[in-house]
Amino acid sequence: MPRPVVLITDNINPKARDILADSCDVIFEPKLSHEELLAKIANVDGLMIRSASTVSADVLAQAHRLRIVGRAGVGTDNVDVVTATKQGVIVINSPEGNTVAASEHTIGMLMALARHIPQGDASLKSGQWIRNKLVGVEVYGKTLGVVGLGKIGRRVAKACLAMGMKVNVFDPFLSKAMAEELGVQVVSIDDIIEKSDFITIHAPKTKDTQNLFNRETFARCKPGVRIVNCARGGIINETDLAEAIKAGQVAGAALDVFEQEPPDMNGPLFQLGEHAYKLVLTPHLGASTEEAQVNVALDVAEQMKDFFAHGFAKSAVNIPLLRQELLDPIKHYMPMAEVLGNFIRQRAQGVAQAIEITAKGDYLSKHAIEPLSLAVLKGLLSSAKEGVNYVNAPSIAEESGIQVKTATTKNAGNYLNLLEVKMVTEDRTYTVAGTLISDEIFRIVDMDGYQMALKATPHVLITPHHDRPGMIAQVATVLGTAGINISALQVARSGPEAGGESIMVFNLDNAPSEAVLGQIRQLEGIYGSLSISL
Repeated sequence: MPRPVVLITDNINPKARDILADSCDVIFEPKLSHEELLAKIANVDGLMIRSASTVSADVLAQAHRLRIVGRAGVGTDNVDVVTATKQGVIVINSPEGNTVAASEHTIGMLMALARHIPQGDASLKSGQWIRNKLVGVEVYGKTLGVVGLGKIGRRVAKACLAMGMKVNVFDPFLSKAMAEELGVQVVSIDDIIEKSDFITIHAPKTKDTQNLFNRETFARCKPGVRIVNCARGGIINETDLAEAIKAGQVAGAALDVFEQEPPDMNGPLFQLGEHAYKLVLTPHLGASTEEAQVNVALDVAEQMKDFFAHGFAKSAVNIPLLRQELLDPIKHYMPMAEVLGNFIRQRAQGVAQAIEITAKGDYLSKHAIEPLSLAVLKGLLSSAKEGVNYVNAPSIAEESGIQVKTATTKNAGNYLNLLEVKMVTEDRTYTVAGTLISDEIFRIVDMDGYQMALKATPHVLITPHHDRPGMIAQVATVLGTAGINISALQVARSGPEAGGESIMVFNLDNAPSEAVLGQIRQLEGIYGSLSISL
């Protein structure tokens, strides 16, 4: 197999190149124009960027080989995720690599805003001593409204609690139990707007948050509110913010992100005149620490390396079911799930109408089954379609009219864990199940009621037959004559007594030809032969 080609641009830390170099051919172009990116993208399998490059629809249209885009940072605003998803391109980021840097910058901006630290520094260096104009406020005892309590928001909340602030939070996914554990109060967005002395934003830019803070919102705020945004530009309407500052409704704002970057120096934020000291601005420095730059580069590089080796990435933004907190507990089951999907599609005859996936056992039943469902679908569809991955497998299944059902149960029979896959066709239902015996080492233990302990090797031969002496020897003779070595063999009965229908399952070193399979089918007492490639 040719090595994947990865293009790295945007001055990403060179350590990322070192991580990928062992398994990929790396092209390192720190400064690449959009036109140059368009010219190069057709010949790469992976692309790693920061904020300078834009992976727009026109870039993706030329990206015939592209399988993954890695954004060395938290946001993916400069990637057309919708188009990428339609093309089966996975988009990953580094949601935790700059968590510490961004939260510390937010705290710094909040304190700078409260105490006019940048303005005091600038005025003194210019020869002025203007203490009276730069009287600040204490944060102790004030109410902080936090919009979005992800990893960064939580660190900010904890720091502000330690400084004696009362912290209110709006986050639609935060449970009251978690809020109590953190020591914060869950409130509505209206409460954040109307009752906060300080507001800090830690939410993504979406259709619901874009322009969230505007003229109407500012009018509802407590007079003298102070706002910090180190998350995403466009959540605050900059024109309306400038007007609210001039009017005195907003006492000040600290911004690290802007609607347009770099911002228009003739825009409203730079035309505040005598009110300019109420504004603290930094050029998107939230992740700009030496540690964060290294961390995000290493994180994305490791993910890309894992993707090319194993087919999945822990922080894929367009595969929300594969978020790290969902994937980590069951990641060792993912290869088995994909093999089971591949196996049952090759085993079954007829058009798939439904897939039923059941996670069994005390451990599996308490974790999210959705990642395993994606892996089963990828394996199932990959046996008959090209270009199937964790991004497009559900949509391909839907387009194919396949119903996907999932379930969990603590009852795993004689096993500690069991993943069972059923495929329903117009004629019958097929079943296959597997169990994990150690990290990523598994066995197929059930096939349509036949009990076994099958190792999933590349070449498997299945021969249903009449249970009587000499059947193994007949098949082995045909295989031996064809020069095909048997590495393992299992026989399973449909019932406890001899003389009924049984099944032989061979692990082979080479795949049997159609001629060999035909010879086996002609043997007396053999009901068929099926070669499966895993």
